[in-house]
Amino acid sequence: MTTLFDPIQLGTIHAKNRILMSPLTRGRGTREHVPTPVMAEYYAQRAEAGLIISEATGISREGLGWPYAPGIWSQEQVEAWKPVTKAVHDKGGKIIVQLWHMGRMVHSSVTGQQPVSSSPTSAPAPLHTYDGKQDPEQARALTKADITRILGEYETAARNAIAAGFDGVQIHAANGYLIDEFLRDGTNHREDEYGGSPENRIRLLREVTERVIATIGAERTSVRLSPNGDTQGCIDSAPETVFVPAARMLNDLGIGFLELREPGPDGTFGKTDQPKLHGPIREVFSNPLVLNQDYTREEAIETVAGGIADAIAFGRKFIANPDLPRRLVEDLPLQSDNIKTWYSRGDEGYIDYPFYNKS
Repeated sequence: MTTLFDPIQLGTIHAKNRILMSPLTRGRGTREHVPTPVMAEYYAQRAEAGLIISEATGISREGLGWPYAPGIWSQEQVEAWKPVTKAVHDKGGKIIVQLWHMGRMVHSSVTGQQPVSSSPTSAPAPLHTYDGKQDPEQARALTKADITRILGEYETAARNAIAAGFDGVQIHAANGYLIDEFLRDGTNHREDEYGGSPENRIRLLREVTERVIATIGAERTSVRLSPNGDTQGCIDSAPETVFVPAARMLNDLGIGFLELREPGPDGTFGKTDQPKLHGPIREVFSNPLVLNQDYTREEAIETVAGGIADAIAFGRKFIANPDLPRRLVEDLPLQSDNIKTWYSRGDEGYIDYPFYNKS
């Protein structure tokens, strides 16, 4: 019987266990979105994960509106990422970068540009900026020329990721950001070939994935989806009709693995009554399937042992427990994280959580 603690092959990546670190925005880069040395220590501390998926990382200035989050569009950023990936590899870990375009979830005071999206809509709540939270602005709908440009930016970011030493990339197509805004009919009101039918709304995800695959290979490419519920004002009226075909398309393209973030009715970070779709997605996606959101140790073990998923990605548990894999293996107590330091600028709540010590 397969266990959570067994190794797994994720495309070209041999992961030593099935405990993945999911992407966690922490805001420890510079104002110019360049990674900083403390990030190398943070990720190296967590290198016992089977695979680290980095914090969401901007593919362009237009697409990165989170204060102090890192990017990967410039050579300066590439050079600053190299010590981070080396630190993880030196500890025997594996790390991929999550490629991020935030779509309408940015403020012009951060990006210097009007937000963009599938359609002229606005984020549902105030947005993080360098001057505190500010009211959202209406996004402009991307033109076809914009889409062509953005595909090129994904290509550059994927190429830069390999140059920076990452073992692969994850395309962020979840959580109400740009690609998700195209996928869901609640935000995509287009009448061209990128809107209307599920097939059309999947088009941008397909084109981005094809471009990344052409750049670095299918087995070094993965995707994150959030198929159920409302995420940052982004929801679909019939998610099974779009996300199951999307998963089938990604399967046909041969990506290394697919991660799903699926909240439930009692979720601690988002709630929804829309059914989880990992069952029907599992039927059409044959490569490794990774599930995420509120898994306890027992639930994670049962989910992998039962063949429902091949691995589990943990987020907030990794914030306060850099040695989470050991704690899960040995059923050791977990430490609690401090939400006040999730996005703060210092070492506190970032690299100062202790490893378990029996003494």
